[in-house]
Amino acid sequence: MKKKVIAYLHTHWDREWYREFEVFRLRLLRVFDNVLDLLENNKIPSFYFDGQTAALLDYLELRPEKEEQIRGFIAEKRLFIGPFYTLIDEFLTDKIAFKKNLEIGLKISKDFGCTDFIGYLADTFGHSKNVPLILKKFGIDKCIVWRGCGDFPAEFKFNGINTVNLIRGYFTDIFSADLTIEQKAEQLKTNLDKISQKSGEYLLLPIGADHLGVEPDITEQIEKVNSLLTDYEIKLSNPFEYFEKVSFDGFEWNDELRDNSKTFILQGAYSARTKLKQYNVKCSYLLEQADKLQQKYGSKYNSAIEYAYKLLLQNLAHDGICGCSTDLVHRENVMRYEKILQIANTIIEELRLEHNFKTPVMQSKELLPEYKITSKHLGVENSLLYNTQKIPVTEDFTDIYTLKKASFEKSDIKFEVKNGKIKINNVEMEFVRFEDEGDTYNFGAVETDKGETAEIYSFKNGTIKTSFFDVQVEIGKMVNFKIEWDNKLKNKLWQVKFNLKSPVNETFSEDMNTLIRREFSPDYDMRKHLPKTRGIEVKTNFAPMQRYVGTQGFGIITQGLTEYEVRGKSILITLLRSSGVISTPQNPSRSTPAGPPFEVKDAQQLGYNCAEFSAGFFEPESYKEYIDEVFPPYC
Repeated sequence: MKKKVIAYLHTHWDREWYREFEVFRLRLLRVFDNVLDLLENNKIPSFYFDGQTAALLDYLELRPEKEEQIRGFIAEKRLFIGPFYTLIDEFLTDKIAFKKNLEIGLKISKDFGCTDFIGYLADTFGHSKNVPLILKKFGIDKCIVWRGCGDFPAEFKFNGINTVNLIRGYFTDIFSADLTIEQKAEQLKTNLDKISQKSGEYLLLPIGADHLGVEPDITEQIEKVNSLLTDYEIKLSNPFEYFEKVSFDGFEWNDELRDNSKTFILQGAYSARTKLKQYNVKCSYLLEQADKLQQKYGSKYNSAIEYAYKLLLQNLAHDGICGCSTDLVHRENVMRYEKILQIANTIIEELRLEHNFKTPVMQSKELLPEYKITSKHLGVENSLLYNTQKIPVTEDFTDIYTLKKASFEKSDIKFEVKNGKIKINNVEMEFVRFEDEGDTYNFGAVETDKGETAEIYSFKNGTIKTSFFDVQVEIGKMVNFKIEWDNKLKNKLWQVKFNLKSPVNETFSEDMNTLIRREFSPDYDMRKHLPKTRGIEVKTNFAPMQRYVGTQGFGIITQGLTEYEVRGKSILITLLRSSGVISTPQNPSRSTPAGPPFEVKDAQQLGYNCAEFSAGFFEPESYKEYIDEVFPPYC
């Protein structure tokens, strides 16, 4: 008897990637016009629109006359949208942004009449263990994943949610290939055989690919292929039917999904284009503070906050925040981030002036005793700028100070720079640098590279002078570091290394605003395991973090440094990783391309760079208290 294959038509829609947003949007018009025509003429039963709503809104902005038709197909359960606003990365975004993504996406989806939802995460670069818990809070009990599953079955429970593992991925473009129907049947059989090994009576087959339209004769092609397949029968349907027919009780997994033995998880994206990660952390923090303040004082900025979150979520799509798109794409990301900062800072300042409270950071022409000066510029006092009955004139320009509340408590931390060594109590600290022959997706380790270690010259007036750069130091409850330097080197990995007393077997780090534990083999060396054959991504001891990572009673809090590595007795934080290509087939850490080999000069991050982090001694359970020292709440 033939096994049943439930197939669904889709397109994976990156709003921006190897082409810029407006270029891809014009392609979207052609792709989705085609889909709507096929639905209208009953050439296809249904279409799954990639789990997000942003692409639909992008389409309707240029095709507003299609809205009624789209609403009709959604009501008939022939077009499925949402639940997300965009397909954001799961490790480089916090819980607040992830929840906002669902809140906004579900609001849009339900407004269009959609009632059926799957946590569709087919192309994100691994999966956070916290995502199923968030989905459940929004009433979503289904999930589809791919990357990071390892040798999993097609159906399993992922932290309590019925989850499908796309064994062969979402990328099935065989029906669009220039092949005979016999060749297509042969290729499909090869794929279906592999899916069948991990499935039961029913198989799930996505039909579609990145930015790909549906073949006009797809139904006829499937009929012809079915006549040639001896073991399978393909039925065009939707993924919801598959969820109804299969059981998920055979296998359960309650940890994160970052196993790259079967699929690439492209973990170099944690550190590509560091400036984007820094922007994201700053914007996420200030936008959260602005939202909390405006809710406290009457919620009159709700629409502005939602608009700003939409801008943020557009930047958090995985090819955006991961830093693996063209330079022009990421320059637009920067402009969005700047807009978010403008909105958040203005809301905070308008509320401060109206309700007369102080904030941890303020602009003022007056000096306040509990604040320290961080910068000075010529400007106009904000109370005049926000007064709609006045405009500033030349006489109103004066010295404006940026003030930061001096709230750091003093501690008994012993910090010293002596005999060319930096020590925080008994933890030695070094700055190291390695060659990187990789790309924006993966750090390209050089097998024989032993790296360089910065020479420490002196420590005077709060500044450590090294052969790499100067480091500003402030000692309080933690030791706070700020590095500003003019990078002139290409294809390098820069790290700060903390040498602890014992091998690092486990770490605790922040993930979705909660603490997660990871285990490591401290003696593992990726340079001894670089792949010699195609299709393999090397296992590493690198991992993503949000604001905190710690082990052995020692913790590090960063402002937008989102990657760490374990090596022996050391934990290393990536300060900067530079490369000049989206994807290179010669990457020694990944033997197969992961994207186009486009040159991206901005990804080298030449010129001004800044890295800020704090280090101290505290147990993981106390990390939020210490984060509040670096990211103080506004209310």
